[in-house]
Amino acid sequence: MSRWKALPAELDPRVRQLVVRLRRLKDHSGLSMRQVAARTGYSPKSWERYLGGRSLPPRDAVEAMARIGGDDPTRLLALHEVAAEAWTDGRDRLASAPAPAPAPAPAPAPETTAAEPETGPEALSAQTENTRFTRRSLRIALVAGAVALVLAVSSAVLLAIRLEGGDSKAAADPRVPSTAAGVSASQPEPPYTCHLKQLDGRWYAGNSSTQDAVLGVRDGGPEVAEAQCLMRRAGISPGGIDGIFGPLTQQAVKEVQQRAGLVVDGVIGPHTWKALRR
Repeated sequence: MSRWKALPAELDPRVRQLVVRLRRLKDHSGLSMRQVAARTGYSPKSWERYLGGRSLPPRDAVEAMARIGGDDPTRLLALHEVAAEAWTDGRDRLASAPAPAPAPAPAPAPETTAAEPETGPEALSAQTENTRFTRRSLRIALVAGAVALVLAVSSAVLLAIRLEGGDSKAAADPRVPSTAAGVSASQPEPPYTCHLKQLDGRWYAGNSSTQDAVLGVRDGGPEVAEAQCLMRRAGISPGGIDGIFGPLTQQAVKEVQQRAGLVVDGVIGPHTWKALRR
C-alpha cells in the first residue's frame, strides 16, 4: 500500500478531489508506477507529476486509470472536467496579473554654481551604478506587489467557493437542521452538536448525510463537524466539534483509516465515510 506525500496546500479543492481518487485507484490496482505507465501509455515521471498534484493529467490518462482500477470512467471524467476548469481558472488569474510599470528615468542632477561637476571616468561610473541600483529596486518592489495581489485574489476566490459549496449542501440535505443553512452572514454561527442516530445500518450525527465528500486540512463546515461527531462516537477524539479540519482532526482520521485497513493519508473520502458510518 503506497504512502503518498501530502498534496500542495495551495491546490484547488476540485483538483485535489480528482488526484485523491486517482491515487486510490492506483493503490487498488496493486500496480507499480512502471506497470501503470506501461498500461496507460504515459511515463512514470508523468504519473508522478499527476499524482503529486503538480500537473493536471490528460483526459485519456484519467480514463485509462479508471479502467485499471475498475472504476466508472464517466464519473471520473466528470471530476476531471471540473478539475480542468479549476486548473485553467488558476492559470488565467496568474496570466491576467498587472504587468510591472516601467521604472521612471532618474532625475537629473541639480545644477551648482559653487563648483564645476565632476566629469571624469570615476564620476560617470558612480552615476551609472546608482541609476542601475534605483531601477533594480523599483522592479523588485513592483513585482512583489503584483505577486501579493495575485495571492490575495486567489485566496478570496477559494474562500468564496468553499463557503458557497458548504451553504448549498446544507440547504439541500434533509437530515441537516434548517438552522444550519439559514444563519445570516452577520450573525455568529451556532456551535455544532452531535445528535447521533442509526438509519439503514449507518450512523448520522445530524450535521450532514454526505457519503463521498472529500475533506482535508483547512476545510471546514457541517461535513467536517459530521465526521468529528462520528469519530468521537468511535472512541477517537478529533478535538472539539467545531467544523474545522485541523491537525487534531487529521490525526483522528488517520487512526480511523488505520483501524479500517485503508490508505492512511489523513483525507476523508468515500471509503473513510463508509468506515465512519458503519
